[in-house]
Amino acid sequence: MTPQDFKSDQPVRWCAGCGDHAVLNSLHKAMATLGVAPEMTAVISGIGCSSRLPYYMNTFGFHTIHGRAAAVATGFKVANPAMTVWQISGDGDGLAIGGNHFIHAVRRNVDINMLLLNNKIYGLTKGQYSPTSDRGFVSKSSPYGTTEDPFIPAELVFGARGNFFARTIDVDLATSQEVMVAAARHKGASVVEILQNCMIFNNGIHNRITDREVRADRTIHLRHGEKMLFGKNNEKGLVRDGFLVKAVTVGEDGWTIDDVLVHDAHAQSNFLHQQLAMMDGEELPLAVGVIRDVEAPSYDEEVCRQTDEVRARKGFTALRDMILAGDTWTVS
Repeated sequence: MTPQDFKSDQPVRWCAGCGDHAVLNSLHKAMATLGVAPEMTAVISGIGCSSRLPYYMNTFGFHTIHGRAAAVATGFKVANPAMTVWQISGDGDGLAIGGNHFIHAVRRNVDINMLLLNNKIYGLTKGQYSPTSDRGFVSKSSPYGTTEDPFIPAELVFGARGNFFARTIDVDLATSQEVMVAAARHKGASVVEILQNCMIFNNGIHNRITDREVRADRTIHLRHGEKMLFGKNNEKGLVRDGFLVKAVTVGEDGWTIDDVLVHDAHAQSNFLHQQLAMMDGEELPLAVGVIRDVEAPSYDEEVCRQTDEVRARKGFTALRDMILAGDTWTVS
């Protein structure tokens, strides 16, 4: 298959330069790589700029209501277990009104691929602060700066006992495709945080880590089984510092390549995964790539298994049989 197979005939209605264009492009290419037919794919969204994405997909789609994408995606996947389901949400739609649905979809381990586009602003409603806006952030709804701390999406995922978490940057199409493909191949709830730019209301919010001049030193691309190296020449690495990690320069102060940690995305313990996911590009580089990818029973598979067991044991062939099983009476 080719990316063109997944493109609809609808004109794309996002602002010029919006990070949504790059995400859409990456998703088309990832779907082509996966090779799942369009008619076996569904893209479900809530409300927000990013939630227009289903219109631009030649797949099944559902543009739902504010914050309810995870709930609808859960129902769709359980009813259609053979389908590949993608959920598209912004940081407002997914973590504010939709926050409860988000954490429970992760906790239940529903086999849906959740793309969380994080531009730290409400774009569709014209520039209010969002659940991921930094403390002190000045916006139309916080003219003197916010007086609250933000959600960190990775922290929510790990708090909800998530088994897959990855991160990418909208302008890094290669990494975006890599983590989207990995998310789809993971059996269970997968969350991909995409650091995205809003040209109109929050332009440059991620520049301190996304600019080409600093990206190599302020981000680290994690790959399972590889050394945790970063820097323009891979001259820096992450090493153990007691129970924590720290960044060092290989060859200085006695640090060697043997001291640098090897990334194990499949480790059952999420202790190190959480530390890696919480790095913010200041003292330690921001982690991109697949940070955690661990197998666990998925909600939809367990529901199907349980349904088959009960049907076989009780002899039900239809829903009406189950409803009328046991004692019944007629009210006239």
